Amino acid sequence: MKTFLEQFDWGGLLSLVQRVLSVLLCLTVHETCHGLAAYALGDPTARKMRRLSLNPLHHIDWLGLASMVICGFGWAKPVPVDMRYFKRPKSGMAVTALAGPASNFLLAFLLLFIASLTARYAPAEPFAVWMYYFFLNTAVLSIGLGLFNLIPIPPLDGSKALFSLLPERAYYTLMRYERYGMVILLLIVWLDIGGSSLSRAIYAVYSWMTGLFF
Repeated sequence: MKTFLEQFDWGGLLSLVQRVLSVLLCLTVHETCHGLAAYALGDPTARKMRRLSLNPLHHIDWLGLASMVICGFGWAKPVPVDMRYFKRPKSGMAVTALAGPASNFLLAFLLLFIASLTARYAPAEPFAVWMYYFFLNTAVLSIGLGLFNLIPIPPLDGSKALFSLLPERAYYTLMRYERYGMVILLLIVWLDIGGSSLSRAIYAVYSWMTGLFF
């Protein structure tokens, strides 16, 4: 009779660990770069609240993390931003918002570059293979997070960039009701509206990036 350790699904556990680490890395980089952009533009709020950190514990919303791991849709704690510190509040908010998706695309580039080096030079041992697929899978997740956040629906980053093009009165009115956009967003995800289009976009960007390194 097999023992518990022999029967245990170690492959499934390693896949779960890989998934959790990928989500933590992508969300942490995304939120940290929001804070760094805001700080560079004159807003010290994120720094004062210790959000300019690559420590995942400073950024993670545990319910959002679980949702991201299980469902592929989740969230982190939003980085606090005070637009009053920006010389040009609307454009400053747009740059701060777009820093998150931009960081995810840059992270994907870096991970695919490291994966290409791993494929070329690392020994074909289990740990190296696990790390290779960790880099590839995390790159896919990072691209997906970046593209998803460019969707112009509040509170996603794309909406902040798009709203910055509006007149002052319309901009601040929409920002005031931003939290209600989350209900629309959850319905879109639940009904899988546009899911296939997003998947094709992720595949297209991933294929283009891998073509640069492999």
